[in-house]
Amino acid sequence: MMSNHPSSFRDPSGFMFSVEGTFYRCVNKRYAVEYDKLMSSGLYKELVNRNLIISHVEVSMEDVYSEQYKILKPEQLEFITYPYEWSFSQLKDAALTTLTIQKIAMGYGMSLKDASAFNIQFHKGKPVFIDTLSFEVLKQEPWVAYKQFCQHFFGPLLLMRHIDPTINKITSNYIDGVPLSIISKMLPPSTKFSMGILMHIHLHAKSQTKYASAQGDDIQGIKEKTSKKMDTNQLRGLIESLISAISEVTLNKVTTEWGDYYSFHNYSKDGFEHKKQIISEYMIQLQPQKVLDIGGNIGEFSKAVVDIASLVINTDIDPLAVEKNYQYIKKSKLEKMITLVNDITNPPPGIGVMNRERDSFIDRVKGVDVVMALAIIHHLSISNNIPLEDTAKMFSALSGTLVIEFVPKTDGKVMHLLETREDIFPLYTVQGFEKAYTKYFTIEQKTPVFESERIMYLMKRL
Repeated sequence: MMSNHPSSFRDPSGFMFSVEGTFYRCVNKRYAVEYDKLMSSGLYKELVNRNLIISHVEVSMEDVYSEQYKILKPEQLEFITYPYEWSFSQLKDAALTTLTIQKIAMGYGMSLKDASAFNIQFHKGKPVFIDTLSFEVLKQEPWVAYKQFCQHFFGPLLLMRHIDPTINKITSNYIDGVPLSIISKMLPPSTKFSMGILMHIHLHAKSQTKYASAQGDDIQGIKEKTSKKMDTNQLRGLIESLISAISEVTLNKVTTEWGDYYSFHNYSKDGFEHKKQIISEYMIQLQPQKVLDIGGNIGEFSKAVVDIASLVINTDIDPLAVEKNYQYIKKSKLEKMITLVNDITNPPPGIGVMNRERDSFIDRVKGVDVVMALAIIHHLSISNNIPLEDTAKMFSALSGTLVIEFVPKTDGKVMHLLETREDIFPLYTVQGFEKAYTKYFTIEQKTPVFESERIMYLMKRL
């Protein structure tokens, strides 16, 4: 049975649909000229060869749509992430990938007609463009995707740089990009002394505000100015200016408890290595395809799984921990790990029309083969007051197999949490933990970690 993807209704050029879990793209007849140029010009081949766009094959499939021109079967993605779940460098690399594609496309007489951050996914460790229908024939006029690019990429990067790396979460409230007027107001006045930021954000925002408030003859005048021709060299200059401006944006040097977690953890060297060994032994038994590591920090224990599983989804609440992990993934050319920012106590919901354009985090990870919840139970049950039974119920809804670490009250990390609050957690004991979790799981294995009071568990859902 065919099912149209709920996010694929905005583009008249075509749409995505799935059949028995496999995704396809329908190219409509109205996009035939552009699609043929993309394929025959050599642009598609170069982008695929440079791993900048997802590859596809044309397939035969009748009666999908009365206006269908081609049916494409793209290379299937392992997992979908969204811009509001990315670290600073993930967003920056996605931005530079988009501009690189635009620059290459111009050499083939084509251009991107939209530059949404949602058109980028991290596939095999790298950002890749996934919207085959985003190309149009190059015109001698201003870049139609300029505003969208600044709202989806440049503006949010500057907010992360000048305000806080966690602020990228606000992009979930602006599915069409953060308005430039808001970005301009949020940035410090000193940014106006940067030519790139002044031109692409502040003056750009001012012109957008003027256009939005214009009436009568003013509207016609603005339309005449903005519809002026822009030759290829001018457009190339704009793209080069954006590349230069974004390349110069770096993340402020900041530290957090979680970003430096492994410098101050409670394990001895032998205990740390023993924990890795326990995880590896559990995973060798399980032979999972897809593993979700919740609270995985910089990925130390996720790395113990990548040689066994087909994909490890590493998540953490701290964008700096995710940043470090992403840098490791890039440097190591690691293809089987995806990292993203996520607070499991407040995960991203479904957003967009009917809350279905972008799937919730829970819907995307539900059904993974194994959930790893290492050294987070005390944060869930003590820092966030979530009853043990509720955490067990949550994990059981995500996967049939759980690898979890219990951290007792005698552990230094838990003692630190209780220094500034009353201990109202009488059930937070090994016995209380096991009683709560055996309502949803059977305990398959229980292994104390060397030189610590922590315990590792392998559990299977009832």
